[in-house]
Amino acid sequence: MRILLTGGGTGGHINPALAIADIVKQREANTQFLFAGTPFGMEADLIPKAGYEFTSINVHGFQRRISAENIKRNIEAVSCLLSADIRAGKIIRNFKPDVVIGTGGYVSGPVVKKAAKLKIPTIIHESNAIPGLTTKILSKYVDKIMLTVPESKEYFKKENCVVTGLPVRNIFKAKTKKDARKELGLDSNMTILSFGGSLGAGKINECMKDVIEWGNTLDINFIHGYSGNGKNIFTPPVLSKLQNKKNIISEYIYNMDVCLAAADLVICRSGASTLAEIEAVGRGSILIPSPIVANNHQYHNAKVIEKAGGAIVIEQADLTSSLLCSKIQNLFEQPHKLIAMGEKVHSLHILDTEDRIYDVIKTLQLTMNN
Repeated sequence: MRILLTGGGTGGHINPALAIADIVKQREANTQFLFAGTPFGMEADLIPKAGYEFTSINVHGFQRRISAENIKRNIEAVSCLLSADIRAGKIIRNFKPDVVIGTGGYVSGPVVKKAAKLKIPTIIHESNAIPGLTTKILSKYVDKIMLTVPESKEYFKKENCVVTGLPVRNIFKAKTKKDARKELGLDSNMTILSFGGSLGAGKINECMKDVIEWGNTLDINFIHGYSGNGKNIFTPPVLSKLQNKKNIISEYIYNMDVCLAAADLVICRSGASTLAEIEAVGRGSILIPSPIVANNHQYHNAKVIEKAGGAIVIEQADLTSSLLCSKIQNLFEQPHKLIAMGEKVHSLHILDTEDRIYDVIKTLQLTMNN
């Protein structure tokens, strides 16, 4: 089987694509893969590092706010879109895929749409509860839509939707809490993992600086990733003050699987990939949705978890250090609540996601090729 995958811009689009490729490769080792993404996005670095072949296609997103600069950008985007159609056709004709799968981001648009026009079996995977613009547009052309949560069905024609869940790499299910803490050098006290996404989040970093200092008076362990946007908050003097055997504070968290396994509570944004990992491991969370994403989709993702009893949602406009400390102290004093949150969020994890995704791909391939 030959599979062309396309998606990019953020880890939330790239990681599912990589996971889907791994799922198929585990079942059909001879499958050939090609990833199509932008030359300037994260995918250009992450896909080759994961051992998959990558080809580039130049696509720019449209700016919704009206300004002279954005008008110029949108003119460039239109120009790129016209050339992207030609480039997508060339990629498809050269690779000759049996199936084309899009996982989101602007780059998915021209590739999946071109494949559909060429009568090649097409699938899109939507990670978020509220579908993105690209997914909504492509839904009119594709053969199958794979969804992470049932709530997304209302945005599409029901007959070509399949709830598969979001694939999570197996490394997130490999370690016990005890083994992870031993690896990190942490004791058995309450452990909190916090981060604000690949670029960081200023408001989360500001609050976590105060929370870590407060929490250490209760002997709470902290693992915090402040990312690039947090350098002005977690300065060398602050790090010198906070770094100790109770705290692991770094710019980036490269061993997220170990850190998530070690945690009792997670404080973070509510991107789909992050939530899928939290569900797989079964950890209660305090979710602070990003307010600057399309369709406010992180808020809707978070509310699905909160409705199930697995998370506390705090909107960024309401976030303060004192509020965060109050929520943590409540869980610290009533650990059974935190345990229950973990069990409830884990109940949302679809155990056979890998089988469901493979079945959609294989069934479509066999049906269309016969």
